[in-house]
Amino acid sequence: MYARRRRVYFRLMGVCLVLFVGAWAVVRLWSVPAAVAMCLVAMVIPPVAAVLANRRGPDDRWWDDPSGDRQSDEWWDELDGKRRRDP
Repeated sequence: MYARRRRVYFRLMGVCLVLFVGAWAVVRLWSVPAAVAMCLVAMVIPPVAAVLANRRGPDDRWWDDPSGDRQSDEWWDELDGKRRRDP
């Protein structure tokens, strides 16, 4: 899950860089308004990339979020190196 989200993030950030650099290195020679529009699109991509990269997947277990299944929670805690305090 993590690798998929990381790939999406880096692809979106790559598109952002290509738009920004392309706008001012090439497109501005023909059309400044088009270069500005490309930069505006590039400006929106980083927040969208961050949201998509941090989105919780259906199979992701998030930190201390208990599942409700005692055996499963103990197993995950053992893998995470934690010890549960039983009352």
